[in-house]
Amino acid sequence: MKKDAEIRPFHLAISVDSLSEARAFYGSLLGCEEGRSSDQWVDFNFFGHQLVCHLDTGEQRAARDLHNPVDGHDVPIPHFGLVLDMDNWEEIRGRLESAGVEFVIEPNIRFKGLPGEQATLFFRDPAGNNLEFKAFARLDQLFVK
Repeated sequence: MKKDAEIRPFHLAISVDSLSEARAFYGSLLGCEEGRSSDQWVDFNFFGHQLVCHLDTGEQRAARDLHNPVDGHDVPIPHFGLVLDMDNWEEIRGRLESAGVEFVIEPNIRFKGLPGEQATLFFRDPAGNNLEFKAFARLDQLFVK
């Protein structure tokens, strides 16, 4: 596959059990602009990417208690999120803390002093979807081995 010089937006569809809670969480708390919607789904501009929240009645919801160890933490899987710059990561961290959001993994620095050092935090949306927001000390180490 040809690699573009510019980063292309991703599209991610997740299940939620309440569109009104999704709107409050992604729209009001995280500040994501709402796009198209129906009575079964809603699109959000997730920091330049397309996030679609689909209403799920419960029959198809997957288990959300799987984890993998990473740098001393049990990282929940599946999860999704963003790589931000440090100022925006601090802003989101403060917004989540002020709103009383419970962290799955508290804000911390992962791989401290090593290549790929990053600030990270994990939390869940109201439907139980796991999110990770991170910021690298050096963005050029995003894919470092």
